[in-house]
Amino acid sequence: MNKDRWVIKIGSALLTNDGKGLDKTAIGQWVAQISELKQQQIEVVLVSSGAIAEGMQRLGWKTRPENIHQLQAAAAVGQMGLVQTYESLFAKQGIHTAQVLLTHDNLANTEQSNNISATLDALLALGTVPIVNENDTVAIEEIKFGDNDTLAALVANLVGATQLIILTDQGGVYDADPRHNPDAKLINKIYMNDEKLKKVASRAGGSLGSGGMYTKVLAAKTAAKTNINTTIASGKTSNILTRLQAGESVGTLIHC
Repeated sequence: MNKDRWVIKIGSALLTNDGKGLDKTAIGQWVAQISELKQQQIEVVLVSSGAIAEGMQRLGWKTRPENIHQLQAAAAVGQMGLVQTYESLFAKQGIHTAQVLLTHDNLANTEQSNNISATLDALLALGTVPIVNENDTVAIEEIKFGDNDTLAALVANLVGATQLIILTDQGGVYDADPRHNPDAKLINKIYMNDEKLKKVASRAGGSLGSGGMYTKVLAAKTAAKTNINTTIASGKTSNILTRLQAGESVGTLIHC
């Protein structure tokens, strides 16, 4: 493969400004950076959370429901706004997008996963940016556990990505929980088999997303199965994607 191929995952808290509706300014900045990556001959698959949070906002729900079917309904409503936002912002950059809704069963089935891989290859060859999300009306894996972290890693495996980028509201992986320990230090680089990873990856997540750092480290472990390095970084860092492309050490690089 001549081109780099990145799978970029953006979490719910980033996309919805902590639940205040889709943050179109922030999304526009990531879209502009992805456009720059494409100009550098980097193919991008975008795995986007945010459908449930956007659906909650559209439905006027203040708290995330526990009932799985209400969550699926919220995702179905929110997916409309999410796709409309991406389509319009990428169009301003002259880039076509494609919606791809997947389930873990799709990816576990050899015939289906081969078809998905071929379709994603075709979409990338056409210069589009596939927008991948879980098909929340029929599947519940990511709703219950992972905030699309696991899905992003599986997609990275499937498309032969050169790297997986997970953008979150944290700066990366720390040696302690930075939300409770002001002395916590960012780990710039760590190897997948380092025992420290297991100790520092917290299971706790925010109220909007279902994935804490624990699921992001698990995603990195999944990506490492096909020799893909993972970077976990703050999506709030200015020009995060283009800085990573330039080789800056931003966030945490989990080396396989």
